[in-house]
Amino acid sequence: MSVTPSQRRGLHRAWFVAAVAFVAILGSAGFRATPGVLITPLQEEFGWSAGTISLAVSVNLVLYGLTAPFAAALMDRFGMRRVVALALLLIAVGSGLTVLMTASWQLLLLWGVFVGLGTGSMALVFAATVVDRWFVRHRGLVTGVLTAAGATGQLIFLPVLAQLAEGPGWRFASLTVAVAALAVVPFVWWLLRDRPEEVGTTALGAEPGVARPEPSRTNAAVRAVTVLASAARTRPFWLLAAGFAICGASTNGLVGTHFIPAAHDHGMAEPAAAGLLAIIGVFDIVGTVASGWLSDKIDPKVLLGVYYGLRGLSLLVLPGLFAATTEPSMLIFIIFYGLDWVATVPPTVALCRRIYGSDGAVVFGWVFGSHQVGAAIAAVGAGLTRDHLGAYDLAWYAAGALCLVAAGMSLAIRRAASDKPAAVPA
Repeated sequence: MSVTPSQRRGLHRAWFVAAVAFVAILGSAGFRATPGVLITPLQEEFGWSAGTISLAVSVNLVLYGLTAPFAAALMDRFGMRRVVALALLLIAVGSGLTVLMTASWQLLLLWGVFVGLGTGSMALVFAATVVDRWFVRHRGLVTGVLTAAGATGQLIFLPVLAQLAEGPGWRFASLTVAVAALAVVPFVWWLLRDRPEEVGTTALGAEPGVARPEPSRTNAAVRAVTVLASAARTRPFWLLAAGFAICGASTNGLVGTHFIPAAHDHGMAEPAAAGLLAIIGVFDIVGTVASGWLSDKIDPKVLLGVYYGLRGLSLLVLPGLFAATTEPSMLIFIIFYGLDWVATVPPTVALCRRIYGSDGAVVFGWVFGSHQVGAAIAAVGAGLTRDHLGAYDLAWYAAGALCLVAAGMSLAIRRAASDKPAAVPA
């Protein structure tokens, strides 16, 4: 097999593209999570209620999910470099202008809409697009690494921004986010390329001369909706979307939102409970990278079935593990659950690519949107459960049972894979 000159020189260009994507996704995760450290300072300065501030965060979360399929279509139409650079500029503007705000609607616009649209454009669909265009070998592994960037970003940014908000003040934290977003733009413009052909090479592991799909010329919004209409006529889409909705409900919707107050109900100090969540984040990185590696070697639907099944069983035993102190049994749960937190992403991306071909990234965008919807429903539902029953136990049991259902749905994708629709014309 012949190789191109760029491949003989050493490290394939695909790895540089993946590195830039890793930095952008890492930053995006930290930027998106920043409002959480601003709630108390904004309450103290402006007297806004937690509900008012949470509305901006909710808009941010919804747009983070619903922007994804349209961002994937925009990347196909205008290129990743332009879309990601514009997304970073939106984040910088949204975060930077908060230092001038005087009314709550401005927070809704800036953090809710601007930052929500910006971070949503660099969500997991960006990772899926990079992998689809630049990699044939190591697709699962690279997907896992780029997915892990999200967890890494929160681990890096949140403690730093929390310290800034508590020390110099929340305005300094907001400006730090704006400057960090702007600092990434030159690297994106310089190193990120939309397709291997632009730099005279092929995707890593691709045979030279193999034709690659041309960029779509369809209107991005039209293409996103058309792909949804096409995929929605197939059973695999609904199995993937329903499973990923349960994924969101059983992770950031339930555990990410309510683990700390649930632990506090059993006498555990909030800093200790927050520390356990941080441990989940550490093991999440390990589990996601490992899941990506496994996705290159094991049928993705089998991995999904195993992940959801194990997560369901762990949630079913969680109510009995809460105590005033951090017992060994709880630490075992935290490690085990952390390994499974976002491990579902690489096999889900792989299934979207396998079933829907060149439309896979856009389809995954819609599937990811269902993840955020599931998270929002679980966050509200668990809170209502606690308000009306005085405990979270029913929420844990319901999430565990739903995960077992998701395991069955994932394994059923095999029987539906023949429903693959035709790709939307470019």
